[in-house]
Amino acid sequence: MAGMSVPVDLDAITLPDALTDDIEQAGYYPALVVDVIKAAVGPEAVHSHLVHQETTFDQDRVRRHITAFVRTGTRLVVAHADDFTESDGAPREVAAATTECIPLSAVRGVMLSHVAADPANYVPGSLGRELTLTIGWGAVSRVDLLPGQCADPECEGGDHGYEGTITADDIALRISAEAEGRGALERAIEFARDLSSSIGR
Repeated sequence: MAGMSVPVDLDAITLPDALTDDIEQAGYYPALVVDVIKAAVGPEAVHSHLVHQETTFDQDRVRRHITAFVRTGTRLVVAHADDFTESDGAPREVAAATTECIPLSAVRGVMLSHVAADPANYVPGSLGRELTLTIGWGAVSRVDLLPGQCADPECEGGDHGYEGTITADDIALRISAEAEGRGALERAIEFARDLSSSIGR
């Protein structure tokens, strides 16, 4: 019938084995995560990816989350899934999975913050024990304001306004070598390098 949408044939979409293997290894509802990524990526080829699984504690309850970054030739696909308990009627587990597709031309920055223990004895090439990968595309900005400072040392008051910075902070992942292994850090650095080389074109 006219006007009816054609359902997405997820079986016709294939993801790279390395990506599906990383999703399987994370162990967080892998069939659901694979399907939502397939639905978002569609027929585009995947050039690189990063899968990060995190466990948090929320009011004496253990919660798991998974975030996956997938870069195609034109887009950055961000997928995130977590679970919660519905309380209406009999309690039951529910998983929510969200994807966002950002044109590579809209990605404004890729930032890596490295943390090195005992920097006086830093081992060249190790790049620290943990890092935070931050990707900004302008959806969320953080504003840090401070009272304006006066350059006149004789000034005894007055309103000098405010000064501050606006920082793009759309998504940030913290990866620890101690918790997740050196390989996790290396994969995050490799993905950040690939993504940063593909933006701004």
